Amino acid sequence: MATQPTAGIARKHSAAVLAARVVLVSSVALAALAWPCDRADAARLHLYRGKTALAGEKHRQEPTPAPKGPLQIIISIADQKISVYSGDVLVARSAVSTGVPDHPTPMGVFTVIQKQRWHRSNLYSAAPMPYMQRITWSGVALHAGVLPGYPASHGCIRLTEDFAIHLWQISKLGNRVIIAREDVRPIEISHPQLFGQKRKPDAPVSLGVPGEALGIAQTSRVPAADDFIKPVKVAGMVADATEPSAPAMAEQPPGTEGGPNVEPKPPTPKAEPISIFISRKQEKLFVRQGYAPLFESAVRIRNPERPLGTHVFTAVERRENSGAMRWTVVSFPDEASNRIERVRIEPRQSRHPEREAKRSKLAAPPRPSVERASAALERIEIPPEAADRIAELLLPKSSLIISDQPLSDETDSDTDFIVLVR
Repeated sequence: MATQPTAGIARKHSAAVLAARVVLVSSVALAALAWPCDRADAARLHLYRGKTALAGEKHRQEPTPAPKGPLQIIISIADQKISVYSGDVLVARSAVSTGVPDHPTPMGVFTVIQKQRWHRSNLYSAAPMPYMQRITWSGVALHAGVLPGYPASHGCIRLTEDFAIHLWQISKLGNRVIIAREDVRPIEISHPQLFGQKRKPDAPVSLGVPGEALGIAQTSRVPAADDFIKPVKVAGMVADATEPSAPAMAEQPPGTEGGPNVEPKPPTPKAEPISIFISRKQEKLFVRQGYAPLFESAVRIRNPERPLGTHVFTAVERRENSGAMRWTVVSFPDEASNRIERVRIEPRQSRHPEREAKRSKLAAPPRPSVERASAALERIEIPPEAADRIAELLLPKSSLIISDQPLSDETDSDTDFIVLVR
């Protein structure tokens, strides 16, 4: 006969079961209540990390290989777009936010002159400018920021965070940056006026300065009166700068410790691409190599009262069969083309809309950029000594800028040629 538990034991057993049920129900209720809070906290944490995490914490990925051709970064103010080309091949495109009317983004030809992964503005309350790539010493740069869908910056070019990281990985100091009102792109061009190769492929490149026929390069430009434009030189500002390594000592054969020291031959410096700038207003040609002025020369421009436009030619590569250089050109739309496009897109309010529509139809279409660039080349006469000198120094990634404008005051000893297009 089975024994029955006493009443006290039964009461204790029931209480224990009840307590366990209460704990279980409470745990389920707390978990249900905490679930939306956990999601919100996780979202806030992700947002916080997106704003403050270091690149190594948030983006642990392999660096993107740099394109082989000359990299050109082109920004369209009207389209609020950035396009990156390797030679004449589009490799990336994204949205941007440029300057507001009170602080417009300057249009013209620039280069990347400084890179800093984590930078704060020294003009606007230390505002963060991650993945900053400077194009002027007066404060214009590309960097990650907020993109509301319209111009909203103080002159900089804001990029999405992902695109800023991608561009940071593939770009280098000296890459060309072109900012235009309309969308432009590099197009292949071939013209006999583009500099040919005068030297043999194996002949050494001379870096001396031509004599009497060419003007001696200016050792420094006169800075602008405004201190805001002077270059900033602070130790440690350039993120990619490295300390020059000490030259390695030659190893001595065994048993010759007391003998004379044999100095190793210094390595041959690698030749850098050159930059050429021709100004219709100044009627001069300027040549730089690695930001260092080499020489300048007077040029003759036929019909100097007529504009040339602004054109950026880039030497892409040498053709294997002929050894000739392959060139591309980016041409800024001329003022006449801009006026025609504005009439077509936004016709003015008039009492005679039929007359305005007829006028826009009769207006001549803008000439292709290659045609306008070729016409500009044909009007420029360069002294033979200067042309031969340039041909000797010409390498892939060299560039030629032709413009009606003079050199900008932003051009300094720490920049390539900077040309503002007004």
